[in-house]
Amino acid sequence: MSVAAAGGGGSPCLGAAAAAAASCSSAGLSYATPAGGGAGVAGRLPARVLEHIFSYLELFDLMRCLLVCWHWNNILADENSEVWRSLSSRTLSDEALRSDILCNLPTYKGKLKAFQHALSSHDCSRNVYVKKNGFTLHRNPIAQSTDGARGKIGFTEGRHAWEIWWEGPLGTVAVIGIATKRAAMQCQGYVALLGSDDQSWGWNLVDNNLLHNGEVSGNFPQCNNAPKYQIGERIRVILDMDDKTLAFERGFEFLGIAFRGLPKVCLFPAVSAVYGNTEVTMVYLGKPLDG
Repeated sequence: MSVAAAGGGGSPCLGAAAAAAASCSSAGLSYATPAGGGAGVAGRLPARVLEHIFSYLELFDLMRCLLVCWHWNNILADENSEVWRSLSSRTLSDEALRSDILCNLPTYKGKLKAFQHALSSHDCSRNVYVKKNGFTLHRNPIAQSTDGARGKIGFTEGRHAWEIWWEGPLGTVAVIGIATKRAAMQCQGYVALLGSDDQSWGWNLVDNNLLHNGEVSGNFPQCNNAPKYQIGERIRVILDMDDKTLAFERGFEFLGIAFRGLPKVCLFPAVSAVYGNTEVTMVYLGKPLDG
């Protein structure tokens, strides 16, 4: 199973409301059907003129431009155009654009969408922070604390994939998964924070245990002598809100479905860590493609 970037959503929880007319907010990259006609004189402007004008706009305005008419929509359809490149250069850090953080996103628009879905610097433990690159979480060396963070945008429908990788020691517990807004992002001691209650689901990369509601629900992946996680190895998380499942990939190998029967509530990408000065990076990829 491989993944590729696709349309995302606009509100803090991407779902049915985000697909409606009000869905194109400043945080989203979702499409609605553009209006017919040519939007008057502006609709008849040459493509090069419109591209120049669009290159000065912010994401909030560009998403509305997509809905004006087919002419404007077609001009913005090239996800590597100067319009999206210009916006990326203004929005994303030099480190994010020049390093390999976004190497699996071939388009500027895809990179912007990943930033919109990145780990939140406002929805996390007080003992962590998001680095200037906008995608990497750093945990401060605080004793006897487990600390987590949620993504900026959650999901109630559709299929979504993102990558997560550790860039430092795992410690005794290092969990990746999903959580509701009600799930705690900090607790005392060194524990598997994700999966410690009925509001989160996690895979502990240290011992390959699946966790939910404070219980171990099995080993993952379900094979003999499953390999341990290696630092820097990218894990793909695949959330299917339509089938209510959570699955994982490693090295483009589908590891299987980890959780079934997920509730129809807003679910966010999430991580939790215990090791001081360790770092975790998350990059949203979009809709997973079968095959």
